[in-house]
Amino acid sequence: MSTKELAGRLKKFGASATGAIHNKVNELQQAGQQILSLNVGEPDFDTPATAKNAGIEAIQTGFTKYTSTNGTAELREAIAEKLWKDNGLQYRADEICVCTGAKQAIFGAVMAICDEGDEVLIPIPSWVSYTAMVTLAGATPVPVLSHADYSLDLAAIETAITPRTRALILCTPNNPSGAVYSEESLRALAELAVKYDFFLIADEIYEKLIYDGCRHFSIASVSREVRERTVTVNGFSKAYAMTGWRLGYAAARKDIIKAMIKLQGQITSCASSVSQKAAVGALRGSQEEMNRMVGIFRERRDFVCSRLRQIPHVSFAQPHGAFYVLADISRYLGKQYQGKTIITSLDMAEYLLDTAHVAVVPGSAFGAEGTIRLAYANSMEVLAAALDAMESALGRLE
Repeated sequence: MSTKELAGRLKKFGASATGAIHNKVNELQQAGQQILSLNVGEPDFDTPATAKNAGIEAIQTGFTKYTSTNGTAELREAIAEKLWKDNGLQYRADEICVCTGAKQAIFGAVMAICDEGDEVLIPIPSWVSYTAMVTLAGATPVPVLSHADYSLDLAAIETAITPRTRALILCTPNNPSGAVYSEESLRALAELAVKYDFFLIADEIYEKLIYDGCRHFSIASVSREVRERTVTVNGFSKAYAMTGWRLGYAAARKDIIKAMIKLQGQITSCASSVSQKAAVGALRGSQEEMNRMVGIFRERRDFVCSRLRQIPHVSFAQPHGAFYVLADISRYLGKQYQGKTIITSLDMAEYLLDTAHVAVVPGSAFGAEGTIRLAYANSMEVLAAALDAMESALGRLE
């Protein structure tokens, strides 16, 4: 191999689509362009004062050194308290690993569980990074279509199971669809995991962002057998608007956590000490700011859905969680603007960015070609302007 060539594994997956769009939007904004951003999966709220004050105190008192690789005992105990109170999950502190974001927790779980030749089921639409993570672990991602309303298709999942099936990754509330998987469907999925003996990696990062009386259900709470097969992943980015603090965690049986700690010790060591103190403040402090944020997200969700219903030929399944709408724009594909044909959802995203200055994420990034993801993690003024501009741009297609 020439020294001019890079590792072959890089050819097995692409760059993060959401990250690439975010970078492009930043470049346009730095160049002075006004962009209406509906692409970023990041709360536009400030970190709660309880977390900020705890972080400031950590800095002022010199709590700025390395911690244990798996996180401080204080934070892991606070997480264990939270898991029991909110999710009915009983974990000891040594069954929890604090990571540099929930993304690292998911990747660590995949790397600890999966090997060459294994298969990992991924209900789609799904978050952009799951497939790349599985591929990097040497396993094969197996996409499984969900129902039209984005609920789990359990029959399709069972059909996709083979002797090589090692795990299934699920995200509820779901990114990008906003679907909240029902307790009934998760219990049925848990039965499949036990019957066919595979692991479950449960991404619950959006668990607090739920509307319409829906309820989050943690699949690991079904039974002891299911708990032993499940890695529950969560973090602080979404519920506590702490994206830049980079802090997440995983809870699982002890041997899985030990494997994740072993991996993490060779990659990032521990998460930020200051962020860990802030996270304790977030968990043990008042939840008032978070609850207020959820209420505002619900109002925005209602507005965006109402406005989308007014745009001809756009359809969607009502989201009940997270802060996304996955809109079907397939009836606009094949249309033209100034001689250029809009063929794919990526073409549509580029068209909306170039002509309407509206940033969205193409559904192809999530395995949902023919759709675009709109994030309502922005002010009502921006949402209104963006949807007006989007409707106008769609109306210009011939």
